[in-house]
Amino acid sequence: MAGDKIKLKRREEVAKGTAAVYFEKPEGFQFKAGQFLRFTAIDPLETDAEGNSRTFSIASAPHEGDLMIATRMRDTAFKRVIKAMPLGSEIEIKGPYGRMTLHDDSGRPAVCLTGGIGITPFRSIALDAAHAGLSHSIHLFYSNRGPEDAAFLDQLTELEKINPNYRLIATMTAAAASTPPWTGETGYINGEMLSRFIDDLKAPVYYIAGPEGLVTAMRKTLSEAGVNESDIHVEQFTGY
Repeated sequence: MAGDKIKLKRREEVAKGTAAVYFEKPEGFQFKAGQFLRFTAIDPLETDAEGNSRTFSIASAPHEGDLMIATRMRDTAFKRVIKAMPLGSEIEIKGPYGRMTLHDDSGRPAVCLTGGIGITPFRSIALDAAHAGLSHSIHLFYSNRGPEDAAFLDQLTELEKINPNYRLIATMTAAAASTPPWTGETGYINGEMLSRFIDDLKAPVYYIAGPEGLVTAMRKTLSEAGVNESDIHVEQFTGY
C-alpha cells in the first residue's frame, strides 16, 4: 500500500507528559472513528532499535479538519524526532487500519473501557457519535492516576451536554495525590463499578484499549460476568 505524506501543523500538551500532534489531512482521506495509522519518519536525524515507524490510533474524529494523534512523550528516538521536527515537516502515513469501530446495531449499548493514552480511539468514536447524531447508548469508562494525567478530560465531559446518549465515567486511582481536586469516581474500573452504571452486563458490545495490564484485567472482569467473547473488541497499546 502506497503511503501519504502529511505535514505537521502544531503540537500541544493535553495532559501531563502527553502531547497531541496535528497534521494536515490529505485531500479525500477517509477513515472510520476508532481506526489507526502507521507513521514513518522521513530521513530522521536519529533512530534507535525500535525503528522509524510507530502505530497510532487516530484521535481526531472523521469530520474534523486535521489528523490528530496523542502520545506519551517517552524518551525514544522516534518521540524525540516528533517533538523536534519543525512545523511544515512531512511524515509518511499508511492506513487506515483496524476494526475497533462502533457496531451498526444501535439497539445494543456500547461500553468503552480505557485508561491513560488508550483514550485516543474513544475520543474519535465519542466525537463522531455526537456529530453524526447516532442513537447508540455509549458509556465511556476512563481511568487515570489523577485528572492532570487524563488527556481530553474536559472535552469528553462536555460531550455529555451535546449527546444525551453518551455518559463519561472518569475514575482516578491516585486522586489523593493529585494537584487538582477530584470529586468523581475513584479506584480501578472493576465489575462493581460497571454494575453501578450498566443494568445488564451481558447486553452491551465492549471495546477495550490501553496498556496490557488494563486490557488483561478488563477481559477477566467481563469473562467473569459472563460476557460473550465475541462481544469484546480489544486494542492493546504496547511501547507507547
